[in-house]
Amino acid sequence: VLTGQVLDTDGNPVAGAFVRLLDGTGEFTAEVVASGTGDFRFFAAPGTWTLRALSSTGNGDVTVKPEGAGVHEQNVTVSK
Repeated sequence: VLTGQVLDTDGNPVAGAFVRLLDGTGEFTAEVVASGTGDFRFFAAPGTWTLRALSSTGNGDVTVKPEGAGVHEQNVTVSK
């Protein structure tokens, strides 16, 4: 499980951001809308993934490499 929050540069949650899950080659895999508290969650296999957040506050992305089963938490900070 890849989970986290979309945050602005001040550390405040960004509600309603579109969070995309891209595979190791950059191909689109899935998309969710962040909750009112900026939370998101994807179910993904081990490997290399990019979490990309798009919002009116700005955009941001981060690469994660979960190894094995479990919950892997990673926040995404967005800026213009």
